[in-house]
Amino acid sequence: MSCATQDLIIQKGKTFSKVLRWESLPFLYKPITAITKAAPAVITSAVHGIPDGWRVVIVSVQGMTEINALNTPPRDSDYHKATLVDANTINLNDVNSAEFTAYTSGGYIQLRTPVDLAGFTARMQIRASLTATAFLLELVSPTDIVLDNVAKTITITIAAAVTAAITWKTGVYDLELVSAGGVVTQLLSGTVTVVEEATR
Repeated sequence: MSCATQDLIIQKGKTFSKVLRWESLPFLYKPITAITKAAPAVITSAVHGIPDGWRVVIVSVQGMTEINALNTPPRDSDYHKATLVDANTINLNDVNSAEFTAYTSGGYIQLRTPVDLAGFTARMQIRASLTATAFLLELVSPTDIVLDNVAKTITITIAAAVTAAITWKTGVYDLELVSAGGVVTQLLSGTVTVVEEATR
């Protein structure tokens, strides 16, 4: 997976928390056997193995064609966040299928492969510029960055006491994941902006 770019905003005196999910190729396809006409749409797919909150698209459904992705390959606008109901069911909280045509057959839940986080560590540094010698803030796993291999999440947290003490206004960062074998992958990068709080 290529490095994604995402700018971060830290509010002084507030806890900063960001949850990331590391997606990779190949695409996975989970066969669909039922979709409700309801809000939200509830999709049945036996032993789907999809983590809660994972991005998915729906393709090749017959009958309820309104739920299918509009583009092949899918674009960001085609994705929905899956809410885990149980081992055989997810719902799409942002999809109201109550007025859709009834589901008749077929279709797949399509998703990128969740990366196995076993053995990985994470590190992130914020600097005034990419060439700056000293860092403004450093975050590491497992204290500041938590890797959950069951939920397939990477959670970055900066405590409120830490953000309250920040004196700088802007910076740049990157987030790196390091495998047990020492392979370093840059997962995310961008700018950081620190804003003042009104309630303190």
